[in-house]
Amino acid sequence: MIAVYGMGLTQHVQGSLNIGMLVNLLLLRGNIGRAGAGCCPVRGHSNVQGQRTVGIAEKTELVPLDKLRQLFDFDPPTQDGTTIVDAVKGLMNGRIKATISLGGNLLRAVPDQKEMERVWAGQDLTVLISTKLNRSHLFPGKHAYILPCLSRLEEDVQASGVQAVTSEDSFSHISGSIGKRRPASPHLKSELAIISGIAMATLDPNPKLRWQEWTADYRLVRDLIEYTYPDDFKDYNARMFEPGGFYRGNDARCRIWNTPEKKAVFTTPSQLNALSFADAEGRYRLVTLRSNDQFNTTIYGYSDRFRGIEGTRDVVLMSETDMRAAGLEEGQVVTLVSDFGDGVRRALAGLAVRMHNLPRGTIGAYYPEANVLNAIDHFDELSKTPASKAIPVTIET
Repeated sequence: MIAVYGMGLTQHVQGSLNIGMLVNLLLLRGNIGRAGAGCCPVRGHSNVQGQRTVGIAEKTELVPLDKLRQLFDFDPPTQDGTTIVDAVKGLMNGRIKATISLGGNLLRAVPDQKEMERVWAGQDLTVLISTKLNRSHLFPGKHAYILPCLSRLEEDVQASGVQAVTSEDSFSHISGSIGKRRPASPHLKSELAIISGIAMATLDPNPKLRWQEWTADYRLVRDLIEYTYPDDFKDYNARMFEPGGFYRGNDARCRIWNTPEKKAVFTTPSQLNALSFADAEGRYRLVTLRSNDQFNTTIYGYSDRFRGIEGTRDVVLMSETDMRAAGLEEGQVVTLVSDFGDGVRRALAGLAVRMHNLPRGTIGAYYPEANVLNAIDHFDELSKTPASKAIPVTIET
């Protein structure tokens, strides 16, 4: 048995507990450390997995600080960094005054969208490194830069020739990737070239920080990754184009338990559901959904084959039982209102009711539009992941 999961389990106040319960089930069945079995988290795209693997994390315990200190002759920070929840709160209280965003459409992806748009534009500096224009670009800070960059589909030619990058899939296989399309503009720089350029313009010279050489030849960057993680990335450059990618390894697959007990540890549940609120009269659990013609915050069309919805995303999905109990009819236009209980009114109007096969008490609306209903303080207690799969809401007619 392979247990495949995504944000339907993780985006809850007790999302980490959900995963703990899933792992408990696999352990009870003997499905970890057995061929053809195990746990498979589905990531949004390759960099979600890959950046963690090479030590890009806000938790310092996950980063090989000693290796970085030795390699680059600097003192890396020893305090934990900033989660998305902390970042949004930092923007709201004025602690964070500048942001450099490497890709993404942050303003559409986070909770409390309307307030975020206001505070984002109040920053002293915003820098967005992007392959495409998106809504985040419409709210520039006091000083704002949009730095267009090459996408992974485009040919990346540097001083040493055509460059390749790698990605990691959900099964911990790492594969090489070479862009084939002609760049949209001859003036486009790669992400690495942009970051290196910023570094050279702002940091004191350091012979161990070879920004120009790394930009000229990405193989040198992979050599550094291999030196930092010799077990996972042995012969990195030589193996990256193996058919299907090379396997990075997973200790749990070999029943090597990296716990203080050196054994697999069962999670003891503190509660029997993933919610932070109780059911109440008129309160629903809102699940935010994506359509088949959507990737993250990017919406490519208005034809949702999954649910038979055509030409619109302004809908709220409800069970027939809930519709009847609330006196609602198919196509009736309603407003969803946050029931988080912090005194802030968060509302999403103009949604047509659509009957759908959902459990009683659970309704659905599209992401990222419904993000306006989620409070930034509604997040997973352990990972700080916004809890977008069980938002407390009421319905106004």
